[in-house]
Amino acid sequence: MLAALGVLLSAAAETAHASITGVCPDGSFFVVQRPESIPCSDAKQVEPGDLPPLKPELLPRPYAWEVFNQQQNPNNPYNLIDAARQVREARAAEAAGAALREPGKSAPALESGASPQPAPPAPAEDGRPVDLGLSDEEARDLALIVDLSQQRAPAAFALGDGGAPRLWVRVAPSSAFEARLREAWARRGRGIPGPVLLFSARAAAPTSFHPNFTFVQGHQAFHPDPEDPTQLGLIRGGVGDLAEDSDVLGYVVLPEQVQLAQPLDIYWDDRQITATLRP
Repeated sequence: MLAALGVLLSAAAETAHASITGVCPDGSFFVVQRPESIPCSDAKQVEPGDLPPLKPELLPRPYAWEVFNQQQNPNNPYNLIDAARQVREARAAEAAGAALREPGKSAPALESGASPQPAPPAPAEDGRPVDLGLSDEEARDLALIVDLSQQRAPAAFALGDGGAPRLWVRVAPSSAFEARLREAWARRGRGIPGPVLLFSARAAAPTSFHPNFTFVQGHQAFHPDPEDPTQLGLIRGGVGDLAEDSDVLGYVVLPEQVQLAQPLDIYWDDRQITATLRP
């Protein structure tokens, strides 16, 4: 009887010390013991270790950017576990294939309960960019759309050391181009996940440009892979050194969770702007 009472008292003590942590819409934190004690509506409950800094604006880079870099860092021990597992699986698959190709030998037996590892998916069309079938005139119209969109939803970077900028980089959505891009990828048997943005770079003086973009919204950060045409592609021009009066036009495909009607932090190199692209 006494033992049972001790177990009940121990469980009650653990329940009493349990806590709920989170953030209210006004930015205040709370630590309570019961859900009904949460001091606000629409609260976001998070684990204590996931609470953001009290004053994220004082950080040298946005909090979501730091979290993104930690998760993507290949030297993060957490990521090394998956990388090592992939290497072992790749070596095992290679050894099995070599045994099958060698006459008189069979593939090594799988461990009990193990199942064959599926082959990695082949890259879409060897990473070739999709054919959009755009004429020069249509490409010029798209660049004009990017320029005109700045009047309604400004999203531009200016590169210069004073006076007139030597490079303008602008970002804007285009529903017509997004539909065309989706249709082109669908013909290749591929889909694209989220909203599509056009970007343009126009040089007023000799300079260089690379589409080193990162997009941050809420706790999600996205850095498009320039080698993956389902994430980033060029429509006109090329990256690198730009001559005076030359320009570049391209597109970025964002994750499906991104909402263009909500503020979006856009980073280009070490510069940052915040824009609502569909106000």
